[in-house]
Amino acid sequence: MKNPADNDNGMERRERQSIPQMVIQNVLEWNIAHGVDTVAGLNKRVADGSFPDLVREGDEEYLKNVTRAAEEIIANRERVRIAIIAGPSSSGKTTTTIKLNERLRKEGMSIVPINLDNYFFDLEMHPKDEFGDYDFEVPEALDLKLINAHLAALIDGKTVQVPRYNFKTGKREAQTAPLRIDKNQILLIDSLHGLYEKMTRSVPREMKFRLYIETLTQLKDNDGNWIRWTDTRLLRRMVRDSWHRSYDPVRTIGHWHYVRKSEMRHIVPFITSVDFVLNGALPFELPIHKKYMFPFFAKAIEEYRGNPKREDAFIRAARVQKMLGEIQVVEDDSCVPGTSLLREFIGGSAYKY
Repeated sequence: MKNPADNDNGMERRERQSIPQMVIQNVLEWNIAHGVDTVAGLNKRVADGSFPDLVREGDEEYLKNVTRAAEEIIANRERVRIAIIAGPSSSGKTTTTIKLNERLRKEGMSIVPINLDNYFFDLEMHPKDEFGDYDFEVPEALDLKLINAHLAALIDGKTVQVPRYNFKTGKREAQTAPLRIDKNQILLIDSLHGLYEKMTRSVPREMKFRLYIETLTQLKDNDGNWIRWTDTRLLRRMVRDSWHRSYDPVRTIGHWHYVRKSEMRHIVPFITSVDFVLNGALPFELPIHKKYMFPFFAKAIEEYRGNPKREDAFIRAARVQKMLGEIQVVEDDSCVPGTSLLREFIGGSAYKY
């Protein structure tokens, strides 16, 4: 029987191969220049008091790349009607959408965001697996027919009634929000499945600008192994789920196999079709994640140990626990500004999500 850990590693390897190597190389070179390409280097910046500087430098680099993406949209403003911000779970799509909005408005462009999370079907309509978990990760968990109808209507200048989904109740609320875009406006979509063709098939390809965001973590642990992109996102998802969706972090670890399966099926195959790849990883986030999430991995290891149906969760929990065990924790995250992408996950953001 194939080891689940080998399968997880193979999935990340295929994703790496789908992203232009120059993009990954640029991230690595930045990390080397700032002394954070290894856990030892990262720990040094925590110990020597320069961690707040690293936060500022990391945020500035991320914003610089968002600006580059915005400039490409501006250059094609005559034909682009929809900008799609796509990427795997917890890669930073929502904050990136907001920051693109800010940058484009400075150029006199009017931007209208639409959050496709509001198009989830009611939870009672979702199938359960043998563990009793709901699967939010497949595109079919969203009302694709309604999404396409609304996109076509919006491009045609009509007004649509956008639903509102409540994750705590698992239902769409009765209240809706009217939405309309004018000819001089661009619709911004941030969605896990933004690259999935059936998601936006009602809109011609030339009217779309496709941006892919991923946490391109370029950091080696003490054994010389690359820290996995998916592990960075798992930590983000654990924090966000616990704070914003009342979801136990241990359950998030157990659910992560759905996330990875869906990403490889509905996201990674379409990376080569995008117009821009953006790094959503922050070089300073792991010491802060340790503050919030480290204790939950011991609980997950204990809960999933010896269960052959949860072997993937056990292996993943053990791996991330080991990785975080090497990292110096940062207890005071007040140096992270409210406008930082990290605040999307740990709370305290200046933005409303």
